[in-house]
Amino acid sequence: MEIVMRELMLGNKAVARGMYEAGCKVISSYPGTPSTEITEEAAKYDEIYCEWAPNEKVALEAAHGATLGGVRAACAMKHVGLNVAADPLFTISYQGLNAGLVICVADDPGMHSSQNEQDSRHYAFAAKVPMLEPADSEESRLFVKEAYEISEKYNTPVFIKMCTRVAHSQSVVCPEERVEPAQVPYVKDPTKVMMTKNSRDAHVRVEQRTLDLIQYAETSGINRIEECAEGSLINGKKIGVITSSTSYQYTKEVFGDKVSVLKLGMVYPLPEKLIKDFAQGKDEIYVIEELDPIIENHCKQLGIQVHGKDTFPICGEFSQNLIKKCMGMEEPEFTSIDAQIPGRPPVMCAGCPHRGIFYILHKKKIMVYGDIGCYTLGAVAPLNAMDLNVCMGASCSGLHGFNKAMGEAGESNSVGVIGDSTFMHSGMTGITDISYNMSNSTVIILDNSITGMTGHQQNPTTGKNLRGEPAGKVDLEALCRALGFNRVRVVDPYDLAAVETAVTEELAAKEPSIIISRRPCVMIKGTVHKPAIAINQDACKGCKACMQIGCPAISFKDKKAHIDPTLCIGCEVCKQMCRFDAIGM
Repeated sequence: MEIVMRELMLGNKAVARGMYEAGCKVISSYPGTPSTEITEEAAKYDEIYCEWAPNEKVALEAAHGATLGGVRAACAMKHVGLNVAADPLFTISYQGLNAGLVICVADDPGMHSSQNEQDSRHYAFAAKVPMLEPADSEESRLFVKEAYEISEKYNTPVFIKMCTRVAHSQSVVCPEERVEPAQVPYVKDPTKVMMTKNSRDAHVRVEQRTLDLIQYAETSGINRIEECAEGSLINGKKIGVITSSTSYQYTKEVFGDKVSVLKLGMVYPLPEKLIKDFAQGKDEIYVIEELDPIIENHCKQLGIQVHGKDTFPICGEFSQNLIKKCMGMEEPEFTSIDAQIPGRPPVMCAGCPHRGIFYILHKKKIMVYGDIGCYTLGAVAPLNAMDLNVCMGASCSGLHGFNKAMGEAGESNSVGVIGDSTFMHSGMTGITDISYNMSNSTVIILDNSITGMTGHQQNPTTGKNLRGEPAGKVDLEALCRALGFNRVRVVDPYDLAAVETAVTEELAAKEPSIIISRRPCVMIKGTVHKPAIAINQDACKGCKACMQIGCPAISFKDKKAHIDPTLCIGCEVCKQMCRFDAIGM
């Protein structure tokens, strides 16, 4: 018998534990902060097959396929990844399953590591897929297990909606043993072909399913009322708060038992009678929810007057102090420092192979259409080498459109820059647009042999799978040629002269081209670094040329440059920039 003990767990780890306990057999995901650890933690269980898919659409389709094969499955992604997975999501909602399917989506209020602040609850409403929203790690574990039960009872995928604070905070979890359901036999069902009558009939079933799920939301206990202590008033009024997720935690810390709370664990579909009953006898109702007024609007549609975004902000994360401020309550004292403190923007690591590419692009004053990854830091000073970024893969297709508008003036002075993992995610279709529709566009693929931004996950170009085992490996050069590019060349980004030559020649070419910048990420475990180099203080003229690459190993004091030997990995990019031979061993 398995012996389990209480454990302090990250929310994401607790989600993985819930999947394990629920008997999940297959997980396919694409890494994206703050969701990445869900799949990484699940991979530690031998009973679960886990993989990194090329993108979120593929991940959801693979997970859905596993459920058709009769086993419980899951996928995980960040909020913007759900945009990519939306295409299969809406049809899977109609089509149904053969075993339970859980879709974990992690929002990022405050945009700690994201390009927008979208609210994933909209997808639950639009796709008519139930969504559970845990408020701590133990709920994360329990809600995943409940999600599988809902999924199979109501023949629907189920969302588990995380956010940065729940995903990356720790609380106590009470693990239980794994219970693995028997595999459901596959039986061909012609109604699963989504066309004409089948789709129309499916839509009717989905609407009835939503009504049934509303009844579940009313009575299951996943939404609960916590009444205030008898006689508790705030400013002479009996207050009720409707809330969910981390906002529930902040509410309890701010008000304690002085207000009644309707804590929502299911945020789609939302209950109706439960909310109306809760509102009875309250002088004022506040809806405390991060981002969009989803719950607030639902309450107003029920005819209940509530305070929501008229009191609390629609942008950014909440906190205990923010809620106190919005409610006109006394805030705790704090000490501020009046002195001007230098800003510390994020920078690429010392020896990062992307630095040489961006230095040359900045030097040549080239328009750079960027993409999503750690190389987005090429946009910050002193490199200032990226003009914009939009979403995964947009660098390729966006550059094509830019050059169609600009003509030769654009084609000769613009590039797209995309990482290897991002290229496999969404870049292939973009460069196909370039080759097929014939813009003389140049795309630079930054191949650093890893998915760096989200914590060093493998991808289809690395030759290893999620667990680090040997796997199929995509040949980028062969792939680009197969997609219609005759000009494909590889450069070492540590060789500035070679990079400048490649960029100059490919921009001058009268046909589409690919430059692959290939050098492993310096942070990959096992990467061998050269000895640190140093600056000859007598030879240094203090010209600051070496400072132009923004390497954190290089500093400037007493009118001389200095290299920190604890940071330098001996890439010698700065050495190539020094006109006075002041940098060496």
